[in-house]
Amino acid sequence: MPLELKPRLATAMFAFRGYNVTNLGRSAELLAHPAYGATVSKVLAEASAVASEGAHRTIDLASRIRRHEETDLDSFADAIALTLGMEVAQIALLREFFDVRFEHAQMAMGLSIGEIGAAICAGLFSLDSALRLPVALAADCAELGRDVSMGIVFSLGPALDLDAVNQVCVEINCEQRGTIGISTYLSPNTILVLGQGDTVDRFRDIIRARLPKQVHLRRNEHHWPPLHTPILWQRAIPNRAAVLMHALPGGMGRPTPPILSLVTGKLSYNQYNAREIIHRWIDHPQRVWDGVYESLQAGIETVIHVGPEPNLLPSTYKRLSDNIEAQLQGRSASSLGLRFVSGIARRRWLTALLPSRSALLRAPIIQHVILEDWLLEQKP
Repeated sequence: MPLELKPRLATAMFAFRGYNVTNLGRSAELLAHPAYGATVSKVLAEASAVASEGAHRTIDLASRIRRHEETDLDSFADAIALTLGMEVAQIALLREFFDVRFEHAQMAMGLSIGEIGAAICAGLFSLDSALRLPVALAADCAELGRDVSMGIVFSLGPALDLDAVNQVCVEINCEQRGTIGISTYLSPNTILVLGQGDTVDRFRDIIRARLPKQVHLRRNEHHWPPLHTPILWQRAIPNRAAVLMHALPGGMGRPTPPILSLVTGKLSYNQYNAREIIHRWIDHPQRVWDGVYESLQAGIETVIHVGPEPNLLPSTYKRLSDNIEAQLQGRSASSLGLRFVSGIARRRWLTALLPSRSALLRAPIIQHVILEDWLLEQKP
């Protein structure tokens, strides 16, 4: 039985997903739904028109969804418009059919392009104005991404030494054979790096020799637009975005509900600084760990994941929840023997944090809702 969302809004957070190599999710089912289809189609038509104008080619999101045709780097503008369009549509369906109002939630948070989605739904910008910015820069982001790989850097023991990691990035960048940078802080023991050419491989070789043996790097097989890294400086994308934002309609007034920005990891939006935060959003790493902790500390009880097939934020909360539960399985090392002791060794980063960050203990009791699944389970 799906959770009732309306009674939970006062302690709920809407979490908007970002770009991924797959972006369709269950959008085709929502578009074909006898009750929802008209609303979804209307939002997608608006997003398609704006994206077509910005990309200087015809973009038909509804047609792409009906064909079950995924996006790629060549269609990065389509991916941005599809993600934002479906996020806006899902929030509209909640209001129209269930009287679940986004503005009544305790807060919102967005990963990568999802922060733009949160800003739209919170009333800072219209879909029309907000979508123009990333679409205008999508082609250059995608072109840079053809040579960009992702590395997942993780420690099986203590927390990562971020100063050491950043130093390795700077050393590689000084070689002038490509740029690498941290794009996301997932947890104290996990980060994502994006690098050009063979920089991810060189990064792996250096950390093997310099960092503790518990630190590893797993390379992702796909190529990625290098959002949230200094790679974007090569096409002056942050500065060009800042110029475009001068004339962007909206952006004044506080968002409703408040937005937990992953640029800062805090509730940082005020009456006028949306442009400043989104400017920093373009090339600053995503502070996912800080955002997750702030949401727990704020007393969030339900996280509603918005967008097609959300994955990174749900999996981040789940990993934290699993680690907390494993850490609390026994009261002493003797109660679980060597298995417990080895578990403590693998989660030393968590052991060090728990005394001062007790809000982490709330992770296992948070209820998570994948909104597209919830909508399709209802009978409006």
